[in-house]
Amino acid sequence: MPVDAITSFLIILAVALTTFATRVFPFLVFPRGKEIPDVVKYLGRVLTPAVIGMLVVYCLRSTKILAAPYGLPEAAAVIVTAALHVWKRNNLLSIGVGTVLYMFLIQCFS
Repeated sequence: MPVDAITSFLIILAVALTTFATRVFPFLVFPRGKEIPDVVKYLGRVLTPAVIGMLVVYCLRSTKILAAPYGLPEAAAVIVTAALHVWKRNNLLSIGVGTVLYMFLIQCFS
């Protein structure tokens, strides 16, 4: 469905304003010098690992461990990703290598 120039401009403007608002909001709610509430500090500590855990569960939810290749590509990719991250502490490197390894292994085992 083609979109005219004005509609495209309005969509881009809405996305830009929404992005800007989400970036500015924390600075308005928690100005410099004001103590950050304990619950916000707690959420800042626990949400990142919780989201990563949820993504791992989501990605591995349909792994077939009772049929060939018995989840070996997934297990190898998870182990390499975790080991590489513990070793190098580089998110982009560990996720990139784990993804490439997984894609390679599922092509080999399929």
